[in-house]
Amino acid sequence: MESIEKLVQAVMEGEDDVAAEAAQEILDQGQDLQEVIGRLTETMRILGKQFEEFEIFLPEMILSADAMTSAMDLFNPVLVAGGNKTNKGTVVLGSAPGDMHEIGKNIVKTVLIADGFEVVDLGKNVEIMEFVNKAEETKADIIGISALMTTTMPGATDVINLLKEKGIRDNHKVMVGGAPTNPDWAKDIGADGWSNSAAEAVVLANNLVGGK
Repeated sequence: MESIEKLVQAVMEGEDDVAAEAAQEILDQGQDLQEVIGRLTETMRILGKQFEEFEIFLPEMILSADAMTSAMDLFNPVLVAGGNKTNKGTVVLGSAPGDMHEIGKNIVKTVLIADGFEVVDLGKNVEIMEFVNKAEETKADIIGISALMTTTMPGATDVINLLKEKGIRDNHKVMVGGAPTNPDWAKDIGADGWSNSAAEAVVLANNLVGGK
C-alpha cells in the first residue's frame, strides 16, 4: 500500500519520475492493478474538480497528466496481457469537442481493452461528426464520450442529437463520464449510461452490449 500512496502523491504533485518508480515497485510487488487504477481514477477526479474550481491551473494539470502517463505506460502491457481475449464489442472513445484532457479517458481505454473490448481511441478534442463517422465506419457497439469541464459537456448532447438526425441512434449505445458529469445529466441528454470511474465504465460497457 505504501507504493500506491507514493504513486498517488506523485501524480498529485506532477512528479513523473517518482510516479514511474512507484509504478514499477507496484508491479514488482505483484499488487492488484485494478485497486491501483481505482485509486488513480479517484485522484484524477479530485484533480479535475480542483481544476474546474481554479484551485490548480493548466500547467499543474499537465504535470499530473504526465505523471499518470508514466505509470500507465508501465501498467498497460500487464493489464492487456492479462485481459480477456474474447472480443466483447467495439467502443469508439474520445474526449468531447474542446476538451484537451484525456487521462481519465485513457484509463477507461486500458481497462476496456483488458476486459476484452476493441477500443478505437479518437484522442482529445474530438469533433462531433468524427465520433459519428468512426462509429458508423467501425460498426461500433458503443460511443464513449469524456468531458472534464462543464464547458465541454454539451458536446455529448450534440453527438446524440446528430445520431438522431441521421436516423442511426439505435445503432450505437452512448456512454458518458468525466469529473463534472453526473447520472441525472446523462439521463437528461438521452445517454444510455454514465460511469463514475474506470471500473464502473467496464461494468456499464458489459451491460450495454448485453454481457456478451
